[in-house]
Amino acid sequence: MCPKRCVFSVIKKYSNQSAAVKYLTQQRGGVCYKTPSWRERVYPVVQDTSTKLFKKTNSFSDLACKLNICDSVFLMVSEEPNLPNAFVKLYYILQEMKPANTENGVPVLHSAKDGCKPKKFTPDEVLVPNPSFKENQGTKRKIQPGSLSIYELERLENIRQNQVFLSSIKLLEAKQDLKPENTQRGLKRQNNKVAWTEILPPRTKSLRIQKKEAERLPLPLEPHRIYYEVERIERARKPEGPISMEPINMEEDSSLPPELLKLWTEDLIKEEKEELGLEEYRSTLKSMELSEIGGVAKVVKSRIFSVAFHPCSSRLLMAAGDKLGGVGLWNLDSDMGDEGVLLFEPHVQPVACMAFSRSHPTDLLTLSYDGTLRSTDVEKAVFDEVYRIKDGLRTFDFLSHDCSTLVTGNWYGDVAIVDRRTPGTSHESLHSLDTKTVRCVHVHPVQKQYIMVAENSIVSIYDARCLKASSREPVSQLYGHSKSISSAYFSPGTGNRVVTTCLDNNIRIYDTSELTSRAPLLTSIQQNLYTGRWLSKLQAMWDPKRDDCFVVGSMQRPRRVQVFHESGQLQHSFQDPEMTTVLSVTAFHPTRNALLGGNASGRLYVFTD
Repeated sequence: MCPKRCVFSVIKKYSNQSAAVKYLTQQRGGVCYKTPSWRERVYPVVQDTSTKLFKKTNSFSDLACKLNICDSVFLMVSEEPNLPNAFVKLYYILQEMKPANTENGVPVLHSAKDGCKPKKFTPDEVLVPNPSFKENQGTKRKIQPGSLSIYELERLENIRQNQVFLSSIKLLEAKQDLKPENTQRGLKRQNNKVAWTEILPPRTKSLRIQKKEAERLPLPLEPHRIYYEVERIERARKPEGPISMEPINMEEDSSLPPELLKLWTEDLIKEEKEELGLEEYRSTLKSMELSEIGGVAKVVKSRIFSVAFHPCSSRLLMAAGDKLGGVGLWNLDSDMGDEGVLLFEPHVQPVACMAFSRSHPTDLLTLSYDGTLRSTDVEKAVFDEVYRIKDGLRTFDFLSHDCSTLVTGNWYGDVAIVDRRTPGTSHESLHSLDTKTVRCVHVHPVQKQYIMVAENSIVSIYDARCLKASSREPVSQLYGHSKSISSAYFSPGTGNRVVTTCLDNNIRIYDTSELTSRAPLLTSIQQNLYTGRWLSKLQAMWDPKRDDCFVVGSMQRPRRVQVFHESGQLQHSFQDPEMTTVLSVTAFHPTRNALLGGNASGRLYVFTD
């Protein structure tokens, strides 16, 4: 007999809807409830179901239309001996098929015959939403509808409704749209992985297996450490003489961009500006921000050891030296090379120090641990060799106003005077100081005869005219450091202040207006300066436009770069969500309001107004 006709016949026979549903259940389910417990167990559920589901049924035809899914109802009742669970599942089925009762915000009453569209379900799809893969994996069996309780059915229905809601608001599409685009500028990531297969030589039998006596060879003498280092450096570094200035991130035999030549040789216009007060200076620092587009670029391949600003004012041209001996040039707002970046390899070991000549801005000098000091000649497109030694160099500075004379320091406590006007690549004089190593050398900005040398745990100021004497007594010394000193620099304008960075987590400012035997300590700022072996040492650098403020990186989180006054007062902290790494190496532009910072992955961050 057709299920629909059966439903009509039952409805005509029983005027009470609850009695009709009860009859269908007893006939199709094969279950006859004649015990008094039927009213206690089933009737409340039947009454509730009839009230909720058939409350708006205006006629028996509407009820028949609702019961058009009676095939599934009969199947469900036959598989679910527990009658309350069967009616609860029937409730969820009809809730899915419930039509909307509003049109354009106006309530409209629909009959079940007009709005309800029957849908064919498999038993699993009808009774419960499909369980997740994780649940199936955990149970290792197919979940049957009859094993679910009312609570589990409600939970699965809530999950289904949540998924429908998330799909309706297109949350997943919005998540894809919110993913940041790849805005990295500079060098592109290179895949250095090369597939290779090791071919092993055929195994030979040992002398013991061959029953032969081994030859007795004398042990070689252990070489001295210095000679071993010299031999290693000689094998690794570039050949003597000029090196062609060819960018390695461009095609072979490609010339330098004309834009770089024009910017590099730009005539500098020196404007004398009055020094700003602290309030105006702080407001200037606050106006400097990291550009959202183009403020970060990968300039070199490895960890940055040194940075410098070209003194031109029309654009920002920056240089950086890394651990592998690479020198990168970055022209902001330019497309030369890799989005404004050109990479060269004049050295093979870390570029520890670099500086543009103050008298000839077209001259960039770079010093490396490999024992070479080179000058960049853009017009000739070569890296000229200025100074070359066997041991590793550490630091240098200009000893004269015209930048023709240099002072260098190496790893073994030697200070050399180099004159660029004389032919050859050797020094004019070499002086061994009473120290293990030279951390930093710096020349007084006004009185060029005074050289400051940062030794192991003390800073000494020497007179270059008296270095040839046998005594070599320092003119003044800066005491108070308990550990190794990272850097020491005179203030750029007058040289009346010296800022030192020490690994005892203190930044110290000394008064050097009068070079006495013991320079007085003015301020000590506690700062976490422990960077470990994977980061470059933090160094406090003066702002070349001021004589009382300096900048230094920080290990604090969130990452930042801080500017301090000589009194120890914090002036400003540069922070940005894009800056997630430690900027160990920092530098201010000599004329413009711009700050540069380099991290351990070869990226430069520039803050401008």
